[in-house]
Order: sequence, then C-alpha cells, then structure tokens
Amino acid sequence: MNFQNAEFETAAGTASQLPKAVVPEIAFSGRSNVGKSSLLNKLVNRKALARTSSTPGKTATINFYRLAECRFVDLPGYGYAKVAKTEKDRWAALVNGYFAEERQLCLVLQLIDMRHKPTADDLQMIDFLRSGGYPFAVVCTKSDKLNKSETTAQIALFTELFASKNIAFYPFSAVKGTGLEEIKALISSALEG
Repeated sequence: MNFQNAEFETAAGTASQLPKAVVPEIAFSGRSNVGKSSLLNKLVNRKALARTSSTPGKTATINFYRLAECRFVDLPGYGYAKVAKTEKDRWAALVNGYFAEERQLCLVLQLIDMRHKPTADDLQMIDFLRSGGYPFAVVCTKSDKLNKSETTAQIALFTELFASKNIAFYPFSAVKGTGLEEIKALISSALEG
C-alpha cells in the first residue's frame, strides 16, 4: 500500500456533513494532544498533512484524508477539560454520528499516551469499541519520552491491561519512527481482510 499519496479530503463539523462511506476507512481515536496528527503525518511521510497543535482540543471536526486504497479518518480528541459543555456535546454527537453510520470501518487505531496509565476516557472508548465489535488496536504514543526502565514498566502495565482481553498494542514514536512499520503492516492487513 502506498501511504504517501494522501490528500486532505474534507472536514465534518456535524454528522450531516459526513461524506458518504464509499471506501474502506481507518479511524484514529484518542484524547486531545495524544499525537493523532503526528501519527498521521508520520504514516504518510509528510510534515503537515494533518495539522498538529500544542493547544489541546483544537481539532473540533472529523477530518478525512483520501488515499488510493482507503480513507484515514481523524476523530476529534476527547477529554479536554477547558472546552465548553455545549462544544463537548457537539463533539460527542459528531463522533457518535460517525460510528452510528454504516461505514466501511476496517480498523480503529486507539491512541494512548505511553507515559501514563490509560485515562477513564481511554478505557471508556476501548469498551465502546469492544462492545460495538469494531476492529481496533491500541497505539501507545510518545514512547521516545521514556527511558529504558520506564519503557519496560509501561509495557508491563499495558500487557497486564490488554493481554487478557486479546487487545494488541504498539509502542510508537513520531520522533524516532518506533513502531511505524508495524502500524503500516497492521493497516495494510486490515484493508486486505
């Protein structure tokens, strides 16, 4: 699969603006500032296809990126406290609207910051994906910010949390490229399946 031919397609701020599901989709989910845009940019080998921000809660739309074989779908980040309740409700309605539609969803990459335990929101999203029967894997971002002993401890934590539930997880670093090839292989195999 050629990851480098990605183009921004459209942004949807409400469920009625969602584009028709005409191709297989790979969705990226996670809390605000977890590194969804950094992962997207690393996958397509571009610096700014998906805009990154140091301000959490910046992505308030679902952004769609078109590739030859599929679409990458960047869901708005959750869990950012400084956003008005009305805006949080709009995001929830938008994301729920996305999952409620019959889409060709091949894989959801659920991003979690590797430096920390999963948040209550992270675990709620994982439960939602599991109970809905959506194919997904966990990507543990920012792995380069841990030293060797911290990495070992966090891998043990994630193994304990996810192994018994048969949930695959992939340590990833947008800085060093750790895990990039494994995630590309996972996406390719999800599209073939």
